[in-house]
Amino acid sequence: MTQQQYRITLLPGDGIGPEIMAVAVDVLKLVGQQLNLNFEFQTALVGGAAIDATGEPLPAATLETCRQSDAVLLAAIGGWKWDSLPSHQRPERGLLGLRSGLGLFANLRPAKILPQLIDASTLKREVVEGVDIMVVRELTGGIYFGQPKGIFATETGEKRGVNTMAYTESEIDRIGRVAFETARKRGGKLCSVDKANVLEVSQLWRDRIIQLASEYQDIELTHLYVDNAAMQLVRAPKQFDTIVTGNLFGDILSDAAAMLTGSIGMLPSASLGANGPGVFEPVHGSAPDIAGQDKANPIAQVLSVAMMLRYALDKPEAADRIERAVLQVLDNGYRTGDIMSNGMTLVGCRAMGDALLQALEKPQS
Repeated sequence: MTQQQYRITLLPGDGIGPEIMAVAVDVLKLVGQQLNLNFEFQTALVGGAAIDATGEPLPAATLETCRQSDAVLLAAIGGWKWDSLPSHQRPERGLLGLRSGLGLFANLRPAKILPQLIDASTLKREVVEGVDIMVVRELTGGIYFGQPKGIFATETGEKRGVNTMAYTESEIDRIGRVAFETARKRGGKLCSVDKANVLEVSQLWRDRIIQLASEYQDIELTHLYVDNAAMQLVRAPKQFDTIVTGNLFGDILSDAAAMLTGSIGMLPSASLGANGPGVFEPVHGSAPDIAGQDKANPIAQVLSVAMMLRYALDKPEAADRIERAVLQVLDNGYRTGDIMSNGMTLVGCRAMGDALLQALEKPQS
């Protein structure tokens, strides 16, 4: 059998990024050996690490390396060290530039309750049991990219901060289609979240989503204002299947949905474009407070590998193996500090990685 070759760009980034990336690469290598998949890895700089080395958060060489790959695996960026830099030089600009440079307009962020971790959630079992939500977030428009933006002096000399929330019809339509197609593969329900009672940009958003719905008669479409959606996520999250929303609202709601599961350290995400490589990354941040202490939870990074295999490389069997290994390790009682509970075995990042490798090495049923 001919070995299949894939070029993967690794962006370990900052904080706990290198630690969780090391675990993910070990897992990917083992699955590759088992299924005759060969991965060629290239490591590049982004975020704070890139600023320290080159003075900019997304060097041109990094973006070009990503463009030449089959998929990009990103860990985490940012940290207190760079908080005092001007906004255009901060690590987060590297992430925005990566999304823009690769044309990644759709962010898929799942929030699924794993049975082993129901009690890790801060909400009652009866509220979160069975939750399985996919947030489809628009990535390259909205207030993070709109112009004008900046801090300007007024006629009186007072400073005024400005950001512009803007969407075109075509931007709304393309993320809307991704959302409808995603809902079609899931439970057939789509909730579009906006603020159409206040914002003109949201009025256009709602108009276009309603127009698109005529092409997806099999999908049940509902609408919520973002403040109500946030409340409903906490009050009754099982009412949601697929959620579609803009960049800012999606940033906030996807993190809220993540915490339904008990730990933001458990959830992967995929950022996809019309063509070219996607970026696969954990939902969580760089956690500089625990960096280098072997306390990080690598599971979201490992599940990001599974999403990469499924959505970018079309290797569902490999993805299934990884996801089964994660469930097996949790069944065996291993927990990092963020998901620790009574009666479980507390392990660090490296030990969790070793447990995942052991689970993968067992015969697959």
